[in-house]
Amino acid sequence: MRLMDGFGRTIALAMAGKKTPWGKPSADDSGDADGAGSDSGPRADTPPRKNGPRNPWLPPSGGEEPRRSASIEDIFKNRGPEGPRRMGGGGPGGPRFRMPERPGGKSWTPLVILALVALWIVSTSFHQVEPKEKGIVTTFGKYTDTLDPGLNFTAPWPIQNVDVMDVSTFRSERVPGNDSEKLILTGDQNLVDLSYVIRWNIRDLEQFKFQLADPVETVREVAEAAMRASVAEQELDSVLSGAGRAEIEQRVRTRMQALLDAYSSGVAVQGVEIEKTDPPTRVVEAFKDVSAAQQNAETEVNRARAYAQQVLARAQGDAASFDKIYAEYRLAPEVTRRRLYYETMESVLSKTDKTIIEADGVTPYLPLPEVRRRSQQSSQPAPATGGQ
Repeated sequence: MRLMDGFGRTIALAMAGKKTPWGKPSADDSGDADGAGSDSGPRADTPPRKNGPRNPWLPPSGGEEPRRSASIEDIFKNRGPEGPRRMGGGGPGGPRFRMPERPGGKSWTPLVILALVALWIVSTSFHQVEPKEKGIVTTFGKYTDTLDPGLNFTAPWPIQNVDVMDVSTFRSERVPGNDSEKLILTGDQNLVDLSYVIRWNIRDLEQFKFQLADPVETVREVAEAAMRASVAEQELDSVLSGAGRAEIEQRVRTRMQALLDAYSSGVAVQGVEIEKTDPPTRVVEAFKDVSAAQQNAETEVNRARAYAQQVLARAQGDAASFDKIYAEYRLAPEVTRRRLYYETMESVLSKTDKTIIEADGVTPYLPLPEVRRRSQQSSQPAPATGGQ
């Protein structure tokens, strides 16, 4: 201890009058301006300056606590494999986080882990399937079972996985999917722009999920193939008019269902509806002219049919009248013959301008039409003639 005290005095004397890391020198230590300073250095009983750190080489003064020597046990006491340990989580001196304990000093960690496991089992083992839905159960990726509507129980994930899908709602696929032109060849080697809608639903969920790679695209391709085959059996006029559409739609549905059943697709075709049947865009004007001519021809045909019906009705009426007259003739031939004669002469003479009377004491001819004609001519003014 004396050796350290003497060594500290020596360094203090050597650094007298100079700026040291232990604070500014005092007036006693700095000496006179001419360099004649005091030979005595700082004494051991001199208290340290308050404006700087204490000299570690000097013994503590009366008011300071003695420095504790750091032992090897203190150094490694708070040191772990990753470095010195800190107090608290936020920084030195901060509070250390500790999970609250149960009554009796036991930890809550096992109960929290058990609750999480129970929640995981319940959420992945119980499955509510709606009335319009069905579920596919796979065990480690392999098909196991099909779940019906209601509450169902399976092994938790990832042991078993459930995929629920709507199997009752009708789905619609429009071909073509956009407004582009879809040309199809008819039976009389003509082209028609045709668009249609397919309505279908899932009949067998297992086949729908595992039999085909892309069931929706398969439905579209099968519908296109069936439509082209059905339109090729009809002529252009039948396709453009509404007469052949119902037959084409029925044939397309039958062909589609047969192909999808052969593929084991699990799809049920509910209906096919043709939305548009138009001629190609490049020849649409010519088709309009042809359509107008066809409409005019249909108008004339309808007019001729109406006239034929009128003539036929008149002829049938005349035939019925003749049958009635013939029946009367068989009963009284002479009377009927005279009646027919009078009616015929009346119908013929009514169109002439002469009047014939057969009776005694009466002028046989009375030219009343001639008198009427002359009176009309006399009432008309004479045509004017130009003078010289």
